[in-house]
Amino acid sequence: MKLTFLGTGTSVGVPTIGCTCKVCTSSDPHDKRLRCSAMIETEQTRIVIDVGPDFRTQMLPQTFRKIDAVLLTHIHYDHAGGVDDLRPFCKFGEVNVYADGQTSRALMHTVPYCFAENRYPGAPAISLHTIEHHVPLQVNELSVMPFGVYHGHLPITAYRIGPLAYITDMKTIDESEMKYLEDVDTLVVNALRFEPAHHAHQSVDDAIALARRVGARRTWLIHSCHDIGLHEEVNHQMPDDVQLAFDGQQIEI
Repeated sequence: MKLTFLGTGTSVGVPTIGCTCKVCTSSDPHDKRLRCSAMIETEQTRIVIDVGPDFRTQMLPQTFRKIDAVLLTHIHYDHAGGVDDLRPFCKFGEVNVYADGQTSRALMHTVPYCFAENRYPGAPAISLHTIEHHVPLQVNELSVMPFGVYHGHLPITAYRIGPLAYITDMKTIDESEMKYLEDVDTLVVNALRFEPAHHAHQSVDDAIALARRVGARRTWLIHSCHDIGLHEEVNHQMPDDVQLAFDGQQIEI
């Protein structure tokens, strides 16, 4: 199973419009961060987690093949604003999109033309599936377990796929959800910046603390803003088993 980080940035991306800090003006491609999205692939299956406003750009370099499932974490624009860009993949049939009840309802208001009885010609053909936390879903040979974390007070859906756990936009996690992180080998989790603390996002220290609780063999940090610092410098400061991910990076699970 292969994981591709399609985007590792926060809601405004990096570089941030109008900013002249050392990160936003860096020439290192590792410091260019599109909005958060990831892709999990096997020979038989392709799953995408979140389709933000950069989704078209993120998919242009990728092999054009069927998307078997799109897993949404929540309705915020930086995670769901690219739903319309699923249109080319409808060549392979309806695209199955999975989201919790709150996100499903909001999505139908966000892109209502995708779900109209008489769908606008050219609109993406989406089959929307409402999922529940702790109820596994099967995508071909892959079993996916949705579970819950909190983005401030907003519930977010995290996903466990075999030895991989993918969590974004988390500030807190209930103790009862920790069992879904047992025996995780590869943890992907958000880390906005070092300081100051944010009301709805983890800091780097928070993310490392979670990695230690989980006991993952390796942890990749995502959803990072320009305040986190230069990619190369930050990774030199990190423990060996915790690293900043970067856009386009591929890892084997």
